[in-house]
Amino acid sequence: MTSTVPALGTRTAEGSALQAVLLDMDGTLVDTEGFWWDVEVEVFKTLGHTLDESWRHVVVGGPMTRSAGFLIEATGADIPLAELTVLLNDGFEDRIGHSLPLMPGAARLLAELAAHEIPTALVSASHRRIIDRILGSLGPQYFALSVAGDEVERTKPFPDPYLLAAAGLGADPARCAVVEDTATGVAAAEAAGCRVVAVPSVAPIAPAAGRTVVNSLEQVDLPFLHGLMTHMH
Repeated sequence: MTSTVPALGTRTAEGSALQAVLLDMDGTLVDTEGFWWDVEVEVFKTLGHTLDESWRHVVVGGPMTRSAGFLIEATGADIPLAELTVLLNDGFEDRIGHSLPLMPGAARLLAELAAHEIPTALVSASHRRIIDRILGSLGPQYFALSVAGDEVERTKPFPDPYLLAAAGLGADPARCAVVEDTATGVAAAEAAGCRVVAVPSVAPIAPAAGRTVVNSLEQVDLPFLHGLMTHMH
């Protein structure tokens, strides 16, 4: 068994090895996509508006400003975007203060990546204040760096957050495996030239070239991620 450990890191010379793993947060590592929707429903209720369940798929996985802007427009709520963003972040922070459920397989995958010293980054459209709270629960030691939605000019679906994370880890985006749960995140990772594992949380995601779709993070381990690099040229 031990003989396989050094081999994992020695394939970089051939240019076929995995250099880094970049992970989305909400809905991928932590089971929070439902939290955002619940908070949006609550906040708009206090503003006197009822959200339509059909809007849920529109707002999931996107940058907060886009989701909040869409909901203001859809409801006609009389609140500035900046003010709504603060209310949503406050509500969300309150939620995760009470409980932060991890997705099945998340803790095991992070521990496995750390054990094999695979450079790992957290790449999220959530704001820095939210990421830092969640990092505290996930274990900040598992991530060499994190990229927040309010730290990049263009967040997902643009490739910028993933390009920034790869550069920060000194990795070639084509040698990075990205794990995402939404179409928005998948689009960002693919635009950055990364190999993508989609674990759909709210809406289905179809398989495509350079993209593998799985039902759960429990199907994702280090041999699986290495396989992405060798099988998908």
